[in-house]
Amino acid sequence: MKLRALAHARTGDKGNTSNIALVAYDAADYEHLAAHVTAERVRAHFRGIVTGDVTRYALPKLGALNFVLSGALGGGVTRSLALDAHGKGLGAALLDLDIPDRSAGRAARGSPRR
Repeated sequence: MKLRALAHARTGDKGNTSNIALVAYDAADYEHLAAHVTAERVRAHFRGIVTGDVTRYALPKLGALNFVLSGALGGGVTRSLALDAHGKGLGAALLDLDIPDRSAGRAARGSPRR
């Protein structure tokens, strides 16, 4: 399933750093997101775009994960010719990440589907 099925993204950028907040639509999906959307997976998803570190901050009470992508904007928003690489474009691209289907995990545990 695509990440966009369980969460939405809010983004920002400053200099050569992009910030992507991933927020679960339903708080019950937060643990699933936290387990499958790691800094390593985000870095791999943006290979060739992000040249620096990817740091993840967990915000469980908000049902959110915040990612800081260093070296993500081709030198900075005002220096880059890649307009789609700005924060909003990266947020949309992150939502295209494939994660395991949430309902498959519920079925394996015998939990009811929502």
